[in-house]
Amino acid sequence: MLTLNERAHELANAIVADAVSLGVAVHTLACGARVIDCGVAAPGSIEAGRRLAEVCLSGLGSVAIIKGTGLTLREMEDWHPIPFSELDLAFATVIVMSERPVAACLASQYAGWEIKDDTFFAMASGPMRAAAGREELFDVIGYREQSEVCVGVLEASKLPPDRVCQDLAEKCHIAPERLTILVARTCSIVGTVQIVARSLETALHKLHVLGFDLNRIASGFGTAPLPPIADSDLTALGRTNDAILYGSYVELSVCGDDASIEQIGPRVPSDASSDYGRPFAEIFKRYDADFYRIDPMLFSPAFIAFVNRDTGKRQQFGRMGPKVLVESFGSPP
Repeated sequence: MLTLNERAHELANAIVADAVSLGVAVHTLACGARVIDCGVAAPGSIEAGRRLAEVCLSGLGSVAIIKGTGLTLREMEDWHPIPFSELDLAFATVIVMSERPVAACLASQYAGWEIKDDTFFAMASGPMRAAAGREELFDVIGYREQSEVCVGVLEASKLPPDRVCQDLAEKCHIAPERLTILVARTCSIVGTVQIVARSLETALHKLHVLGFDLNRIASGFGTAPLPPIADSDLTALGRTNDAILYGSYVELSVCGDDASIEQIGPRVPSDASSDYGRPFAEIFKRYDADFYRIDPMLFSPAFIAFVNRDTGKRQQFGRMGPKVLVESFGSPP
């Protein structure tokens, strides 16, 4: 059976083969590491973003983008009866699905590794995290791996220098020439797509924080609206977070009892947070751009449904925030 890193490596090779059509650029550093610029100097594309999101999932999930079929405010109102206007929120929708969501989302996609030195900073996703195994999360999910190749995805405003890639390779226990790093900045089209493709991952991580038994989760899917491309990383940071916090829908297939879901369910969506209700950029500014001062319970899907395959019962929690989305994204075309 292929490791997560081997799966992601095959997907990265396919991106390299289609580099011209995808708008990405491939570099080999002095240490031998391969760096794929998906949205720093390279223009990227929506398809590159979709495929990068699948690299983040190590091929254990699929990502689709449906254009022009976003939810209307009336449809959002049907989920949570609040009076909204008839304005159509006609943005594209990013859909992610996985039959192995814990491995795909938490062992791979979650951006749980902070990379920094004197001149470089990035948040790292991808299965190289499972090879390095530095996060306590891997103790909880009971998974680490050794692989002959490693793949990481960096959200960064510039490409990693040679010394950073050498350090990453060492932490992943491989030679630098066996390391592939894909990079996109937040405000690029690729960065925007791959961040918005984290609706399912956000739900699983929130359940982990709340102490839910992740072994009960069999499969899942999530959707979130794709915001307009921003002119700065800060604006993109706000819009992509808002897409999840106020516009994402997640459905999980679970097993076990219904009572525990009924108890934990109201705590899962973003509206359980005291910081809920305003665009993320405004919240971020209120806390002087310090992520760690924001209520961690805010980082959640807007709406979540649990479907118990043992009992057949469906339970749903949360609400959409279309007014905040319009304020954040601007009026749709």
